[in-house]
Amino acid sequence: MRTLPMSLILSFVTCTGVLNAQEPAAPDTGEHVRREILLKDFRPRSKLRVQQTDLQRAKFPAVDLHTHFRHRFRHSPEHLDAFVELMDRNNIAVCVSLDGQLGDDFREHAAYLWTKYPNRFLIFANIDWRGDGDADRPETWACHREDFALRTVDRLAEAKQLGASGLKLFKQFGLGYQNPDGSLMAIDDRRWDPIWKACGELGLPVIIHTADPAAFFDKIDETNERWEELHRHPEWSFPSDQFPSREALLTARNKVIERHPGTTFIGAHVANNSEDLAAVSQWLREFPNLYVGFASRIGELGRQPYTARRFFLEHADRILFTTDGPWPETRVRLYWRFLETFDEYFPYAENDFPPQGFWNIYGIGLPDDVLKKVYFENAMKLLPDLEAKYEFTKSRKLEH
Repeated sequence: MRTLPMSLILSFVTCTGVLNAQEPAAPDTGEHVRREILLKDFRPRSKLRVQQTDLQRAKFPAVDLHTHFRHRFRHSPEHLDAFVELMDRNNIAVCVSLDGQLGDDFREHAAYLWTKYPNRFLIFANIDWRGDGDADRPETWACHREDFALRTVDRLAEAKQLGASGLKLFKQFGLGYQNPDGSLMAIDDRRWDPIWKACGELGLPVIIHTADPAAFFDKIDETNERWEELHRHPEWSFPSDQFPSREALLTARNKVIERHPGTTFIGAHVANNSEDLAAVSQWLREFPNLYVGFASRIGELGRQPYTARRFFLEHADRILFTTDGPWPETRVRLYWRFLETFDEYFPYAENDFPPQGFWNIYGIGLPDDVLKKVYFENAMKLLPDLEAKYEFTKSRKLEH
């Protein structure tokens, strides 16, 4: 059967999601040629025959420092049990849940994770910017009261006593939370400085999600490489007439990192600039208190394998293993394949259709010394509470 050339399939993408071949009709040879398909139905199958490595476990016991067990599992005991079994199969020693919140919410989340599995999880707290305020009336939010920063410091100290290992800031900080006049709260607002300073004094690393992928700040037109994703999720678009530029957000975050050298910051999602690893490298050289994780970014890193491998080798002491999970097992194992093999052109997620971009990825084949740093050694440097849990897990012969 004759196949339709890729150049013909991709010759025209309309804003309604239709792939339309703009060439004369093929001769009537009796063969079936589908002249028009919906973009959502496009399922190209690669004809490459290359090495495929089925890695079912990480080479060394891993610490996943970016997971969301409250958000994804809604405190389901059954889902938690099943995922701990997945952790055992895949050689994941410890996961860090970033959904701890504060006060009684922290206690509830800790009970969920630690009652049955006290040695498999760490928890990061979150700032309660709104408090008892009305969600639709930012002037009523707790963060706009004069004592907010000091009260937050006290609540973080309490969270530390309850077992918190760090603080997570979500992307709404810079892209959603508002001032009383309706403008967006600035990341580098001096009002929050006492919080960042206290995190350093308390030994709480701050993992911060600032901005989002570059394509989310571009127009949603035929030139946007993630058009299909933004078509499904228009709320992920940040047009310039409504939001700060991506560059402004990243610059504001970097100012905070620079102002607080005694506090450790972790840039989530490769500091949300995985499209420009040269810039991230410069930040890592400039700010010794900055680390990065690569949760939900192997799709970006794996399409630039030479650059990504050089990045990992150069900054092996500052990169943390993170996934943004808990994910299905198929996706978890793609992380091992990306980090440990030189496999070519394989999926970055389990989805039938690429969730973030129309491409496959390549492995970067890291050497063992770098893998150890990424999988667990760097996390051990940042999280004093980790060592006992990690060693307990190893004593159960998780590694084989």
